[in-house]
Amino acid sequence: MFTQQHLLLLARTPMPFGKYQGRMLIDLPEEYLLWFAKKGFPQGSLGELMALCLEIKIEGLDQLIKPLKQS
Repeated sequence: MFTQQHLLLLARTPMPFGKYQGRMLIDLPEEYLLWFAKKGFPQGSLGELMALCLEIKIEGLDQLIKPLKQS
């Protein structure tokens, strides 16, 4: 179960490492998230957010999250 806070975090949390470091989680490519799904998401809240992000992208709902990004 996710909350409104999770959606805000997806829109406003930058990826802390790797190829897409600094990019907001909601802006990560689906292929990158699928790679993590196969290899294992990071432990803790980052991994949970990345898994949620993948679900949202698979369902085609990521455009609903992008307006929540801070200007």
